[in-house]
Amino acid sequence: MQGIDFVFSIAILIMSVVAHEVAHGYAAYMLGDKTAQYAGRLTLNPVKHLDPIGSFLVPLISYTFGGLIFGWAKPVPYNPYNLPSKKWAEPFVASAGILANLLIALVFGLILRFGVGSFLPETFVQLTITLVAINLVLAVFNSVPIPPLDGSKILFAFLPPFHSVRQFLEQNGFFIVLFFIFFLWRFIIPVVGFLFFLITGISIF
Repeated sequence: MQGIDFVFSIAILIMSVVAHEVAHGYAAYMLGDKTAQYAGRLTLNPVKHLDPIGSFLVPLISYTFGGLIFGWAKPVPYNPYNLPSKKWAEPFVASAGILANLLIALVFGLILRFGVGSFLPETFVQLTITLVAINLVLAVFNSVPIPPLDGSKILFAFLPPFHSVRQFLEQNGFFIVLFFIFFLWRFIIPVVGFLFFLITGISIF
């Protein structure tokens, strides 16, 4: 049964990270950059987006040791020089992925809020709980302002190009993200739990 749960969780994660990346690509496309289109990445076909480590290995490890599945897809490429205003267009593109995950969580979360206890089958409820939780995890984690996460591009829009904080984060972002994942991940869980309860009325943690 646990193996079946993992397979469904992986499928939901893949769908969610693909939606996240495609949202980035469409946001850039809307602003005039066709890099993602030329790369064949404006598609929901998961084969175009999967990353062996982020889409399979990391989810397996996170599910095995933490019970909460997490991962990522290959970043959708875009050229910031094709955007009308690099300062504000980049955070717009970055926030599109976060908003896509929040929208998915909101739509299916409201289905849970107004459908639980009535006509929804138990299997559907469990899958939907997983779907909402994973999308909230992706949205919250990607909002953290550490490169290369989306939150960093939103933060940098408010900082001068050569600000000391920006330079430090750009130079050490990879290691800070690893430190965050291994030692500060527990701070993500209460935020996800609060948002989940706020949307669905259900407590999962």
